[in-house]
Amino acid sequence: MDSISCMTRVTFFDRDFVPPAGLTYSVIAANYGGKWVFVRHRGRTTWEIPGGHIEQGETPDDAAVRELAEETGARDFSIVCVATYAVEKNGGTGYGRLYYAAVGEMGAVNDTCEIGEVILSASLPASLTYPDIQPHLHRRVVEYLSEV
Repeated sequence: MDSISCMTRVTFFDRDFVPPAGLTYSVIAANYGGKWVFVRHRGRTTWEIPGGHIEQGETPDDAAVRELAEETGARDFSIVCVATYAVEKNGGTGYGRLYYAAVGEMGAVNDTCEIGEVILSASLPASLTYPDIQPHLHRRVVEYLSEV
């Protein structure tokens, strides 16, 4: 495998853009009490921005609301779509929607959830699950917040 095929490229589009192949993911950069919310899946030692797959028959917006509540325990929040994004990696391209959520109240994460831990941080944690993708998503949300 040559080095070009290993590179990851993250591209942003208008929030209403829907690629012909459809959208697969909803990712939510959430802020609670002035800090960013990150999650660690059970069995992993790395951190990530909350999010996940859009289920069959679910809209990206519905998936974002569901994933944020399931993965973080967020109970009271406002959420807005920031952009549609594409990740090109290893010869394939996946598309998702990126959201920002201002969380007013946090609760416990369900014990049956795949999330092992939730942390609040002023910045991106050093140990990320997707270090070639998540900094781009986080930066785009920060840019969005500076524009509104």
